[in-house]
Amino acid sequence: MGANVNKAAMVLACLAVVIGIGRSAPPVRNMLAAVHGEAPDERGSGASAAAAAPQKNTGEPKEPLRRLIERKASELRQEPLNARVDRVWKAIPGYNGREVDVEATYRKASVLQPGEQIPYVFRQIKPEVSLEDLGAQPIYRGNPAKPFASLMINVAWGNEFIKPMLDILDEEKVKATFFLDGTWLSKNRELALEIKNRGHEMENHAYTHPNMSRLSRERAQLEIAKTKDLLKSSLGVENKWFAPPSGDFNAQTVEIAQGLGLKTVLWTLDTVDWRHPPADAVVAKITSKAEPGSLILMHPTDTSSQALRGMIRGIRAKGLRLATVSETLSAERPEDDAVE
Repeated sequence: MGANVNKAAMVLACLAVVIGIGRSAPPVRNMLAAVHGEAPDERGSGASAAAAAPQKNTGEPKEPLRRLIERKASELRQEPLNARVDRVWKAIPGYNGREVDVEATYRKASVLQPGEQIPYVFRQIKPEVSLEDLGAQPIYRGNPAKPFASLMINVAWGNEFIKPMLDILDEEKVKATFFLDGTWLSKNRELALEIKNRGHEMENHAYTHPNMSRLSRERAQLEIAKTKDLLKSSLGVENKWFAPPSGDFNAQTVEIAQGLGLKTVLWTLDTVDWRHPPADAVVAKITSKAEPGSLILMHPTDTSSQALRGMIRGIRAKGLRLATVSETLSAERPEDDAVE
């Protein structure tokens, strides 16, 4: 009787192979095991052994580590953007690209534990054309690809509002750029030093707050140079930006500033705070219009003092980082530029 059972099992197994079930299917394996006197396979009949058993995580990538990094490097590379002269915005700074440093990344990744993410190391790629290559051109904004914006605070009066504004900037951890009128600086060195000591950028707003376009070349040169020298002698500041009073300038102004080693900078957005509009109206206007590269003009006034915190928070809520004019107009990428 046992011999007959064995023969029947063998016949069924052969039929299964013929119709495509195959000798690896669990029922067939069990029948063949019975023929040879072996224990049946207990792994179930719904899946193959390979599928049923969990995959062991060896920590090895599916491709060699260096090749994986090189492939990812081509995906993460971002090309630099050249500085250019725009028909409306005039000089627009360039913006560095970035690429993966394959060797540095490989050295870090080769000592990782299984399951740890590869820490990609980046280096910046400078554009072929920089802001300096554009010559004597006014600047109204930063590069729109850089998520920075700046507060430009022009100072020729309004001492009573300066310290309250400095306190808010400290509390919000924001560094602004103060453009100082030379006459004001000559009379308010201690207050100017406090602005500097709180970490803000100090720049040039001419000496007597004139309309620069109406001046002779000699007088225009004197207005800029005198304040430049005063910033150096009284504050130890190497001046590099010039903001013409009232935004009034001509080509001669820009050329003179360029000759003194200064770039002429104006604004993207104006609070018009000297008209004393309601603070909430200023907050709404600036936060709605701020965008990457915006340079935001204000003065030490009651309006800007009251609106400052709201502007800062509204601008940040749009994902923008508030920085000095030098930082916003620089081609440098932020150090914490996220890997996407």
